[in-house]
Amino acid sequence: MPATPALQARRLTICRGARVTLDALDLAVPRGSVYALLGGNGAGKTTTLNALLGFVPAASGQALVDGIDASRQPQQARARLAYLPENVALYPYMSGAENLRYFCKLSDIALGAAQARALLAAAGLAAPAHDRRVAGYSKGMRQKVGLAIAQARQASAMLLDEPTSGLDPAAAHEFTQSLLLAKRAGMGVLMATHDLFNALQAADRIGILKEGRLVAEFDARDVDQGELERIYLQHARAPVQGGAA
Repeated sequence: MPATPALQARRLTICRGARVTLDALDLAVPRGSVYALLGGNGAGKTTTLNALLGFVPAASGQALVDGIDASRQPQQARARLAYLPENVALYPYMSGAENLRYFCKLSDIALGAAQARALLAAAGLAAPAHDRRVAGYSKGMRQKVGLAIAQARQASAMLLDEPTSGLDPAAAHEFTQSLLLAKRAGMGVLMATHDLFNALQAADRIGILKEGRLVAEFDARDVDQGELERIYLQHARAPVQGGAA
């Protein structure tokens, strides 16, 4: 019997009034893998994440986290999820280690100072920054604290919304390396992004959304940078006609 995916959409349809924002979306993210969901503004990427978080109800189909229907059991689904928004919200006058321990305490996880520093180091945050106030952190450093929080919570799945937006190439590369640690720990990761290069570097599988439809889906290893750009632009310019290619 195949293992239950960490994250899954089954014919997931989301409506806002009369407008269909997700149209019969099918995708699966196995444990220990990264799925990059590409698409322009308004394509449905963030709606997909919100459905898996249980913030928007399914008109039909299912958004599943570890097999739990996020529309019907949102609290149970969110308990198995880690979520990193585009800008990770941390307390600026607390250090990275203090933020990590505080957010773990909210999830009833007791974390010692040494454990906190080990998790931050594993997420790629340099040791001198562990006890510095977050007010002086770059976006990339804040993202690493967010990854450490996800690891500490031992979530089975993680959702990322434009994680490399605003990062310089070196910081984006560092973030990708940290993300691969979460993958090796067995987490299933769904990343909504505009960043084609990062998608190719981090993802096992790539999907392209347009107007709420999954218009293409393929293994990242089957394309190079030029081919990915060609496929993306081809679908960006073409009318939506069918399902995934």
